[in-house]
Amino acid sequence: MADISRSALTTWTGDLKNGSGVTSGESGYLHDVKITWSARFENHPGANPEELIAAAEASCYAMALSSNLTKQNTPPDVIHAKATLTMRRDESGTKLTQLHLDVEARVPGIDEAAFRTLAEKVKDSCPVSVLLKPGLEELTVSAKLLE
Repeated sequence: MADISRSALTTWTGDLKNGSGVTSGESGYLHDVKITWSARFENHPGANPEELIAAAEASCYAMALSSNLTKQNTPPDVIHAKATLTMRRDESGTKLTQLHLDVEARVPGIDEAAFRTLAEKVKDSCPVSVLLKPGLEELTVSAKLLE
């Protein structure tokens, strides 16, 4: 099987604190997303790299969970996956430290215990998790079935 490459381009203008950037993905669906220092560190409006990483993780995780559920003949009706990435800033620098996944799903034919077990397994196997996990202090998931 051939390798698959994906790319994104960010153009930054100005100094770090007062400048800004735009990020676009090659597909065109992620287009000119504005990124600023104040959105990243002061919670001002705008996107930031950590939000983009969280979006990548939530998307990857939901797809991997769907795949695993389908392989065991319990395809999901719906999966809601939220990824929360924690960044620590201290005297030693800035570090991404924790990633937590909250997942709720409607999955006919599976019980809560089996769903939670699978959700935990997938947390460690989705490709974005595999990439991020070595740099994190903690990668966790909370899983809940919807009625």
